[in-house]
Amino acid sequence: MHKFNYRNNNLYCENVKIEDIARKTGTPFYLYSHGTLIDHYRKLRAALAPVKPLICFSMKSNSNLAVCRSLVKEGAGLDIVSGGELFKALKAGADPRKIVYASVGKTAMEIDTAIRKNILFFNIESIPELVLIEKICKMRHRRARVSLRINPDVKAHTHHFITTGISENKFGLNFNTAAEIFAKRNAFPHVDIIGLHMHIGSQIIQQAPFVNALRKLSLFVKALRANGARIDYINIGGGMGIIYSNEQPQTAKDYARAILPILKSLKARIIIEPGRFISGNSGILVTKVLYVKEAHRKRFVIVDAGMNDLIRPALYDAYHEILPIKKNTNLRSIKADVVGPICESADFIAKDRKLPRFSEGDLLAVMSAGAYGFTMSSNYNSRPRAAEVMVTGNKFHVVRRRETYQDLIRGESIPGILK
Repeated sequence: MHKFNYRNNNLYCENVKIEDIARKTGTPFYLYSHGTLIDHYRKLRAALAPVKPLICFSMKSNSNLAVCRSLVKEGAGLDIVSGGELFKALKAGADPRKIVYASVGKTAMEIDTAIRKNILFFNIESIPELVLIEKICKMRHRRARVSLRINPDVKAHTHHFITTGISENKFGLNFNTAAEIFAKRNAFPHVDIIGLHMHIGSQIIQQAPFVNALRKLSLFVKALRANGARIDYINIGGGMGIIYSNEQPQTAKDYARAILPILKSLKARIIIEPGRFISGNSGILVTKVLYVKEAHRKRFVIVDAGMNDLIRPALYDAYHEILPIKKNTNLRSIKADVVGPICESADFIAKDRKLPRFSEGDLLAVMSAGAYGFTMSSNYNSRPRAAEVMVTGNKFHVVRRRETYQDLIRGESIPGILK
């Protein structure tokens, strides 16, 4: 349940009128509800309480320091996929022993830093990566813990760009390769291979893919242990879907009810890496109408947020509900496209959507934008990135200032020969 609701036809985030925030910060901006964020985390923690999981929030969904700090204060760990995310995780106060590190392309520098910071473990995606970790550990006279990321070849029934657990994907190891690594684990004397990891995709609204993948993993764990392998951790990844439109995703309780019997049988410390499930409906993108353009057979509502701010509609043809910040019940709905100022035909937030008859200056809320919103934004068309704001009860806080034009050229220089 999110905490964005109308009061007297004005949209509020918790106890703050969003129009008041827009007046002070300008648009566009991302707005996060601290209460919603924590509520979703607690629901998942309570549902899986029988196995006492370590919940490592997936930073790729939302890496804002205030968002991460909010969850770390609740006891969460963090799931990272880059050296930059490790840097931000530590800045957010995360315990390194609650940080797990995935990614198929970890660099030597990133691995070295993570080893020195003593993170919980790396999720290994290939044999060459394992060889490199062993080499760096030997050079540093250190040890590292790793889990092997298994690709269980299970269809997740989600958008093909965000499925990660079938054999055609670049992620993880097949069962045979993983078994060979465990059999030859003595070849890596500086690395403790102590767990298994899987992540089959994102925005998965059905239980069956998770259950099927876990059943496969469970059989593999039994086979490995029969051959003397040590399996202390099972990391089941994330991927739980949320409501964007008319989806009917599983609740935390439904999800737990389906997988708890398998998790209990694994007799290992359970780790889970939710991202969207926690942050998705905790955030919105607030944007302002610049123009309304009437064209042949089309009506365009042109707003000041573009695909550089929210790329999901262009990239995935994703649906985001659009609500007026100030509701006018007297206006009749009309079909329109909501588009941004970017010089691309793919720059849209909604197409052929039945919406209120918006006018210049109106404020719109693009809902369910707390995950893969700001983290995927860019400076395309030399546009400064949006501000980020968090509401805690009856107060709001700018948790990332809006970029300026000066930010656009930070680090750039013109060589003397061109002056």
